[in-house]
Amino acid sequence: MRPLRFVHAADLHLDSPFKALIGRSDGQVAATLANATFAAYENIIDLCIAERVDALLIAGDIYDGADRSLRAQLRFGQGLQRLTEHGIRSFICHGNHDPLDGWEARIAFPPGCIRFGSEVQAVPIDPQNPERGTVYGMSYPARDERRNLASRFQRVPGDGFAIGLLHANVDGNPEHELYAPCTLDDLSATGMDYWALGHVHTRKVFPGRGQKVVYPGNPQGRHAYEPGARGVYLVDVNERGEASLDFRAMDVVRWQTLRLTIDGLEDDQALINLLHARCEKALACSEGRHVVCRIELAGSGELHRSLQRPGHLADLRDSLNQCWSRRSTFLWCERLTAATGPAFDRTAALSAGDFVAEMLAIAETATCDPVVAAVIEDQLRELYNHHALRRYLRDATPCGSARRELIAAAESLCIDALGGQS
Repeated sequence: MRPLRFVHAADLHLDSPFKALIGRSDGQVAATLANATFAAYENIIDLCIAERVDALLIAGDIYDGADRSLRAQLRFGQGLQRLTEHGIRSFICHGNHDPLDGWEARIAFPPGCIRFGSEVQAVPIDPQNPERGTVYGMSYPARDERRNLASRFQRVPGDGFAIGLLHANVDGNPEHELYAPCTLDDLSATGMDYWALGHVHTRKVFPGRGQKVVYPGNPQGRHAYEPGARGVYLVDVNERGEASLDFRAMDVVRWQTLRLTIDGLEDDQALINLLHARCEKALACSEGRHVVCRIELAGSGELHRSLQRPGHLADLRDSLNQCWSRRSTFLWCERLTAATGPAFDRTAALSAGDFVAEMLAIAETATCDPVVAAVIEDQLRELYNHHALRRYLRDATPCGSARRELIAAAESLCIDALGGQS
């Protein structure tokens, strides 16, 4: 077969509002955030054109909601039109954020765009040479799609390199809703060479199985729980039908969490100097992207008293933003928190045999014991998915390092309330 090249993207979430951030940021930061998902999408289109790919595949959640904005629809269509003008085809399916029953303006899509419906359809990537490859795709007819859609896919012999395009949760990823749930065995049974998946926002390539099963993640992080580089996969398929993947970052704003300790800091100026040094390092590590960060202070020492003063943390954050958010490549501190404590010998307190020692031991177990950690994460997930809270806490269930930070903050509050006595 002739070589094939395509870009696999997913979860664009065009026009994601960033409402809480935009309302608290200044002009340049607010404008950049408001346009961030669109800019990442334009980067994807530019990549497709520059790399002369055969096709762009988008695995669902193109828009941020079923009642998709007209602005998002227009910008999306304009990008696809650019691809068509360069002879590049586009294949898209819809997921839970942009199901087929959502509102849609009557806007014509370019002829080079294939939009999959509510049943599996097979379309050649290159109509002039159909033996090169085929995309099998299916969209969600409605948001709450709980059926195993992968089981409806089946490869047809002689279709070249076979790609499955689907928005789905593979093997019950707990960080995302169980929409279109399936297993790796389900995907393997279809005979596809490559599964172009969407829904999970952190990129992942599943091991083994003789086929590629891939989540590219979202191309633009939208909150602190989507940190680091975000982008797409550029996929090359050689004459033997072997696919190689090259991750390409597309984001324009990068999320980071900066963790600092006040241990050993003698005064407020030392903390201010440390904060600025960490901001400078964060920008240097962002590969030219803007940075939105959260800063978390931990540790113990005399500075704890200053940090507890009303308005002190807000003043520190504002002074950082005045300095760093006005640069051409900016850093903006979204949140500055302190889970610090007074000067405290934790090692000695753990061995004291009193109430404080017992509390510290519980915190230690909650942090280090995987069984206890799993129970805590289940309880937090239940809280964050509560029907009255999930609209505010969606996609933000604390797990891993975020869970450990909550435990450390709770421990610090307890020590502070007890006066740091052991």
